Amino acid sequence: MDLRVFTEPQQGASYDTLLRVARTAEQLGVFSAFFRSDHYLSMGDADGLPGPTDAWITLAGLARETDTIRLGTLMTAASFRLPGVLAIQVAQVDAMSGGRVELGLGAGWYAQEHAAYGIPFPKERFGRLEEQLAVITGLWQTKLGDTFDFQGTYYQLSDSPALPKPVQQRIPVLVGGTGPRRTPELAARYADEFNLPFVSAGESRAHFDRVRAAVEQAGRRAEDLVYSNALVACVGRDDAEVARRAAAIGREVAELKANGLAGTPDEVVESIGRYARAGTERIYLQILDLDDLDHLELIADRIAPQIA
Repeated sequence: MDLRVFTEPQQGASYDTLLRVARTAEQLGVFSAFFRSDHYLSMGDADGLPGPTDAWITLAGLARETDTIRLGTLMTAASFRLPGVLAIQVAQVDAMSGGRVELGLGAGWYAQEHAAYGIPFPKERFGRLEEQLAVITGLWQTKLGDTFDFQGTYYQLSDSPALPKPVQQRIPVLVGGTGPRRTPELAARYADEFNLPFVSAGESRAHFDRVRAAVEQAGRRAEDLVYSNALVACVGRDDAEVARRAAAIGREVAELKANGLAGTPDEVVESIGRYARAGTERIYLQILDLDDLDHLELIADRIAPQIA
């Protein structure tokens, strides 16, 4: 099982905090990537201080201040950026990182953050997402010296030089969600990885099966995609430490055990095993207390060796 660190900076985190988490994850050597959300407004009771950080500006900084860990988003909101601009940004950060970038792209859903920062919140978000995936991957795949054209309902490009090119021959693209039809179809056409946010192992199996069928129907092998889950993590050496960490993020232990990876290391390893049997190959551990670096160290010491 591949483990990755996933953060939610809109809840309250500076760039320096994110840098500490990313460097710690890299130094521990068991986490393959550092990912972050793409939001501009906090959720729930969090004050969000000191204020939002932009996902791709953050990753550009981390690209220069880390060496080996992969970097990406769960998920970049298509409603925030034009696809041609996003293709340039991601390709540039890929170059800045020496080829360590991955792009998770979603439709965008949080209407309130759009209103708070004057960002249009279109009704046709899924159609726009589909065209963004076509444009971004089309730009990256266009051969040097050729141009790229696209005539869609929402986006039109003509005579684009399709530059810059990423360092990687193919930047991994992640598509995710629990939609029963259109999401699997998009993943089958454009994705290198399919991600499920915060669902049980049993539900995961059913969703993965739908995506595998869609991938094969599209003429690809089901094994061409990586199948992953994002799950909140709350691990403690004993029950008291689990309860302390749950309280620090404003959650109940029983709820975390039901909906995430919570408990002692042995309990969490058992939970991860259930996801593995459902077809999960990679887990994004949602780390909500970004000042608790000992949490990452515990996962690295007591969980990672058992699931390697």
